[in-house]
Amino acid sequence: MGILTWIIVGLVAGGIAKAIHPGKDPGGFIVTMLIGIAGAIVGGFISSALGFGTVDGFNIGSLFIAILGAVLLLWLYRKFASK
Repeated sequence: MGILTWIIVGLVAGGIAKAIHPGKDPGGFIVTMLIGIAGAIVGGFISSALGFGTVDGFNIGSLFIAILGAVLLLWLYRKFASK
């Protein structure tokens, strides 16, 4: 997948993850979007390691994997950055 698709899927996933997991972020909106991009990457690696598929384009399955990865990273970020 192209880097531009990773960024777009990550930005969308970051926005949706923020809506799913609302609250005050220690880093603000920009950090939430960067976490979304990283979540797309992490979600893709975890999903492919478990045999569920990968983030391979802008489709529903890839977006779902990216959202799960972004929610996970957003939760971890809030857990450790707020202390």
